[in-house]
Amino acid sequence: ENIRFYKEEENNDIKFVKKIASNFDIYINDAFSASHRYHSSIVGFPKFLPSFAGLNFSNEIKNLDNFLKESKKPNLAIIGGSKISTKIKVIYNLIKFFDSIVIGGAMANTFLLAKNINIGRSVCERDFKAIALDIMLKAKNENCKLILPIDIVCSKSLENTEVILKNDINNVPYDNMILDIGDNTVNLISREISKSRSVLWNGPLGAFEHKPFDRGSIEVANLIKTNFKQGNIFSLAGGGDTLSAINLAEANDGFNYLSNAGGAFLEWLEGEKSPGYLALN
Repeated sequence: ENIRFYKEEENNDIKFVKKIASNFDIYINDAFSASHRYHSSIVGFPKFLPSFAGLNFSNEIKNLDNFLKESKKPNLAIIGGSKISTKIKVIYNLIKFFDSIVIGGAMANTFLLAKNINIGRSVCERDFKAIALDIMLKAKNENCKLILPIDIVCSKSLENTEVILKNDINNVPYDNMILDIGDNTVNLISREISKSRSVLWNGPLGAFEHKPFDRGSIEVANLIKTNFKQGNIFSLAGGGDTLSAINLAEANDGFNYLSNAGGAFLEWLEGEKSPGYLALN
């Protein structure tokens, strides 16, 4: 059964590992997506069994490393999602490698707030305003162009789809929530994609699970697909929500590689080697 039913799995209990390992001859890790976890089944077995990376695991590493180390310039990273707190290290690391970074999704609200822009009742991590300011300063010092939304789609709630406003970023009503990027922001991202030779995408750009706030993410997925089909860019995307948005846009064939990993994908983008990878080494 699922090994995570056992507390010893998450505790990386050495007696538990040894007991299970005694039943087997070799260990193969083919789950890069779980390899950011310091669990018995990830880092424990290699201590007792001859251990190898599976084909999918190897393929993930190869594609991620090729993209990060040999990314064709100019390159663009599109980073979205709901929380800046989960992607601080990622953004700091990408600033060193990328010419331009688009910040979208609810995490962009923290950056907008840090710039003293009214974001109404939008989801935001207010405690990370100082981090957002530091990221913007670091990007400027590293000659990395940081792109934030210039217009938005907002409403009083996710459920209130009858009264939807499309406003300039400086005109968010105090009783509204920012729920998607606007047309001008999509056009801005489109110009950045067309100028780039490599595009990395992690994190949706709006509340894509709720129509019509899926539009921004769908349009960006199709913009990447169009440029990929024309042979203009090398494209890579990863993370569960990102893949869901790409599926929604029917744009799977617009990427050189799609990573199924979430946390492990982000960890690799941070420049960290995952515990599972290190255990195999």
